[in-house]
Amino acid sequence: MKINWGTGIVIAFGLFITFILYFVFKVQSDSQYDNELVVEEYYKQELKFENQMTKEQNAIDMTEKISISTSEEGINITFPSDLDLTKVTGKVSLYRPSNQKLDFEVPISLSGPHLLIPKSNLVGGRWDISLDWTYDGKEFLNKKTIYF
Repeated sequence: MKINWGTGIVIAFGLFITFILYFVFKVQSDSQYDNELVVEEYYKQELKFENQMTKEQNAIDMTEKISISTSEEGINITFPSDLDLTKVTGKVSLYRPSNQKLDFEVPISLSGPHLLIPKSNLVGGRWDISLDWTYDGKEFLNKKTIYF
């Protein structure tokens, strides 16, 4: 049987479409290709944006700022020395952009001006740190990106 050029083009298009569809289905069904969202419940977080901006401005307006740094032991968060540490409450959220499964939160409970997040809890790479805390009824939000 002889195939003319029109039939050849139709067969080529059919094979190309099959090739593309194979990879689309493979990526959608294989757990190796994780198609997770950057943030769960994106729209709910977007509604809280104005509140976050107020908290960030409160943190900027502080006379003595919070320090977030890395060391051999892990991530050090140093609170201002003029604060009454018993009135500080909140949480530290560590967000890993490359893998949602590594994200975690640490509640703030201070006995001194330093809070240490141990190196054993961290994997090397980029971490977005969000420190959401309250002092004497006033809310603050500090954010920093650290490469560990």
